[in-house]
Amino acid sequence: MNLYNRKCNAIAPILMVFFMAINSTNGQTVTVEQDAQFEQLLSEKRRINASITVTNRWKIQIFTGDNTNSRKALQDFKRDYKTIDATVVFHTPSYKVWVGNFKTRIEAERTLLDLKSKYPDAFLIKPNK
Repeated sequence: MNLYNRKCNAIAPILMVFFMAINSTNGQTVTVEQDAQFEQLLSEKRRINASITVTNRWKIQIFTGDNTNSRKALQDFKRDYKTIDATVVFHTPSYKVWVGNFKTRIEAERTLLDLKSKYPDAFLIKPNK
């Protein structure tokens, strides 16, 4: 018996076990049980996403940077200004913290004046839809 035949004979049982394992998994069904809170969480996420869409309203950008620092800036802002909406948006290559949802420019400028003491680099924006 040559070397090639010995290798084939050694591999044959391994291949047979492999193909038997593949055949035994065919036809099986998987049942996934979903926690009731998952659907509730998904609904909340949809509601939040709908509320932070970019609109034709004025906003104030208070921070630009990486994801971690943007999230920290957002957290700090929400702690200090509970009544003003805020979100993080990604515009390549950086993350931006936008606050407010002002109908008029004058309303946004008034808020900007208040924010300038804590966020000196803040400025007005009017994002496109």
